[in-house]
Amino acid sequence: MRRLPVNLTSPLPVPFTSTPLGLQKDWIDYNGHLNMAYYNVLFDRGLDQAWDLLGIGATYAATRKLTTYTAEIHICYVRELHLGAQVTVTTQVLDADEKRLHVFQEINHVDGWLAATSESLTLHVDMAGPKVTPFPADIKANIDAMLAAHSQLPRPDRAGRTIGIKRRV
Repeated sequence: MRRLPVNLTSPLPVPFTSTPLGLQKDWIDYNGHLNMAYYNVLFDRGLDQAWDLLGIGATYAATRKLTTYTAEIHICYVRELHLGAQVTVTTQVLDADEKRLHVFQEINHVDGWLAATSESLTLHVDMAGPKVTPFPADIKANIDAMLAAHSQLPRPDRAGRTIGIKRRV
C-alpha cells in the first residue's frame, strides 16, 4: 500500500513549538522544584508533537510498526521550574540522514525564560526486529522539509557540549 506524505503546513514552524505544557504535582521533588526526570518527560511530550507533524508519532508506530528510539541525550538544567509553571518546548532538527535525527530542544517558561536544553540522537526502528532501518520515502521527505526550514536558524550555543571538569592551568 502506498503511503501519502503528511501534509506539512507551509511555512513550517521554525523552530517547532509545542502547545503549552503544565507540571504535575507528583513531578515536584522534596526540594520543591521539578524533579530532573520530568524535564525529560517535558522534552518527550514536546517531541511527540513535533513527531506528529512529521508523521512519525504514535499513529505511525501503531499503523506502520515503525518508531523512533532515543540513542543518546544530553540535558542542561538552566533554571528551576516549580508547580504551576507553564512551559513550551521548542524542537530544532539539526541534522538527519536515512536512519537518524539529531535534534536540539529548549524548555521555555511561558514568561520567556529558558529552563533547560536537550540535545539528542534518535534512531528510526522497525518494531518487528527491533532493528534500525531507513525512513520510508514519504517520511524522509517530511524530515528533509523540516530540516531545510530549520537550517535558517543559527546553531544553538549549547549544541555539541561535552561533560567535563574544566581545570585551570
